[in-house]
Amino acid sequence: MAKDDGETTSHSMIAGEIQKAMEQAKQELVTKNIDVNNVHVGNSHSDNNSKPKAEITPQGELLIAGKKVTATHAQQTLLLDYRQQIIGIAEAGMDVGAQGAGLGINAAKQALWGKFSGKSDDDIEAALKPQTDKIQAAAMKLCKRLPDLLSSQQKLGAAMPEFRPYATMEQKDIDDCGKKVTDKDGKKGTVIFSE
Repeated sequence: MAKDDGETTSHSMIAGEIQKAMEQAKQELVTKNIDVNNVHVGNSHSDNNSKPKAEITPQGELLIAGKKVTATHAQQTLLLDYRQQIIGIAEAGMDVGAQGAGLGINAAKQALWGKFSGKSDDDIEAALKPQTDKIQAAAMKLCKRLPDLLSSQQKLGAAMPEFRPYATMEQKDIDDCGKKVTDKDGKKGTVIFSE
């Protein structure tokens, strides 16, 4: 069955809008302050709401409750490294999200056409499996970046006492990343970042 030009255009427009939004978000990551209260891995964020807002500027300054914390050159270097670790993981996560959105559009289209053409759910799922496997592999790469994030966070926490309350990541968060889980319906999946 040939694809309808309107369907292709619609899919391209949606994909283009997703890509545009991702590029804008990536640009904001690089140019705006990063709120370290919102850097969560696993369940490590349980008490971050009770702490004053902490941010790292693009210049490598730590702001707590809007006030600049005096930092040595070495501390500023650690702040910039930690910031870059966060940006790298966030950008990779956005790429996985964009792939997932594209898969969702494709899955809906294939499911609809599959049902009209008499394909079973298993046939439709099998047709999508190579794409889902690719996305899962990309998501697992995020887990491989977490040890560097933890190391950067620990170094910064050790060098800068004001940052310590925000250094909440633990080795367990890395160990739990990517574990196979089963949801309430018995479907297997993978946890990358959980709340």
